[in-house]
Amino acid sequence: MRNVVLGLSISLDGYIARPNGAVDFLFMPKDYSMAPFFATVDTAIMGRKTLDAGLKMTGGKMPKSNLAMYVFSKSKQPKPPGEQNGYVFVNESPSSFIGQLRKSHGKDIWLMGGGELAREFLIADLVDRLHLAIVPVLLGDGIPLFPSGFPQREFTLIENKAYSKGLLSLTYERARSKPKRKS
Repeated sequence: MRNVVLGLSISLDGYIARPNGAVDFLFMPKDYSMAPFFATVDTAIMGRKTLDAGLKMTGGKMPKSNLAMYVFSKSKQPKPPGEQNGYVFVNESPSSFIGQLRKSHGKDIWLMGGGELAREFLIADLVDRLHLAIVPVLLGDGIPLFPSGFPQREFTLIENKAYSKGLLSLTYERARSKPKRKS
């Protein structure tokens, strides 16, 4: 089954961006690479605000990618609906959309942000793995990765690595109770 992996960088206090959306505190040390992570995914999902922030940072044009790119948006749908500029805009529940994606053959699905969309995926219990890069800075305020409003979810640490400049990479897997077998 294709896993949904929530993967991104956060501050020590759990923010994905400053209150104004700036991510100037993020860095990637020379000894850290996203290549192993990218080898495991072929699909990326983001919220519209994350797409807008990415387009703003890159001057309106995102780098070319081999990933199938989906954007969840309730307010900004292209006319006609569907694909636009390499993105497929989605206006349906995460459960039904992920249910369809999981039926198709492929690698894991990268849930790349933002916090509001992560909350919807956590409410629906769709996140199978967390891949977090922890940047050693306390922002004190900002856009949280985990905004309140979802039920408790249990995860098990499966990998942790320390890199130069204090960056930590943590990978967690969703701990789900196994169904009881009938005797």
